[in-house]
Amino acid sequence: MGALPFAPVRANERRRALDALVLAFTADPVIRWLYPEARQYLTHFPEFLAAFGGKAFAEKTVWRFGEFSAVALWLPPSVDLDGDAVVALFTETVAPEQHEDAFSVLGQMDDAHPRFPHWYLAWFGVDGAIQGRGFGGELMKRCLRVVDEDHLPTYLNTSNPRNISFYERHGFEVTGEVQAGGCPPVLSMLRAAQ
Repeated sequence: MGALPFAPVRANERRRALDALVLAFTADPVIRWLYPEARQYLTHFPEFLAAFGGKAFAEKTVWRFGEFSAVALWLPPSVDLDGDAVVALFTETVAPEQHEDAFSVLGQMDDAHPRFPHWYLAWFGVDGAIQGRGFGGELMKRCLRVVDEDHLPTYLNTSNPRNISFYERHGFEVTGEVQAGGCPPVLSMLRAAQ
């Protein structure tokens, strides 16, 4: 496992990184609630990835392990999510009958988001065909070595209950849960400064 490359994603590799995340999230409860049909998912989820965590590409804080086997988009402490882009995208791409619940969950996530300096893990995923082989764990360990150089907490949201134990093994603790109507719950997780 150690011989596989851990590397920052270059500008010309952006599409490959997003494609890897699309493969990783095909069974995610919240994402598939937002985009239940395959065509919707394949068309709009890459746009959501870019809107929600795309600033990481400009910051050069997107890392991959192997040949895009696993990808992580981290937002450094000085960079905020582009909430306006996410709201605009949801307005255009999510079914109108889901808007109230989707926007309620986004608002709750924003309210729960730490106001102190921290690294935010916007997206983290492993190609579904190779999940369970250690690629995610190796990518997480290497990413945490980089972000821990700032000695700041790290924060994330997860909408897949199967991921909780993975993040706990890397020092994250559940700090809250948000949910509205038909939208599945989203958990907040925080890892203390190292």
